[in-house]
Amino acid sequence: MSDAKPRVLDVGQCDLDHRNITRMLKDCFDATVDRARDNAQVDHLLDFYEYDLILVNRIFDADASSGQDLISRLKSGDTPTETPVMLVSNYEEAQDTALLSGAVKGFGKSALGTDETIELLSAYLTTQ
Repeated sequence: MSDAKPRVLDVGQCDLDHRNITRMLKDCFDATVDRARDNAQVDHLLDFYEYDLILVNRIFDADASSGQDLISRLKSGDTPTETPVMLVSNYEEAQDTALLSGAVKGFGKSALGTDETIELLSAYLTTQ
């Protein structure tokens, strides 16, 4: 990561969750947050920007696509990304599956803003 503000791609969240996640990321890390509602928007944004972290909802609000499928595609597809990908889900089983697919440890929406979540995110969003 450079000395520039960290940039995060937030994928598949509903409006309320996206606002809450964005507020936390801006307040705690002064991050720029881009939003993708579906896989096509993810691909488009990845063509234009480099991200420090990609946050993926378990099930996309817009079209019910699988966040797990996106994680698998991003981490083990034809051109796997080196960008850390993190699942946003309260379900431990979903977190375990995401880790097996190449994601880094994620967090649940119920843990949004907690010290543990801030510490987890700081590994990817704090300027070195």
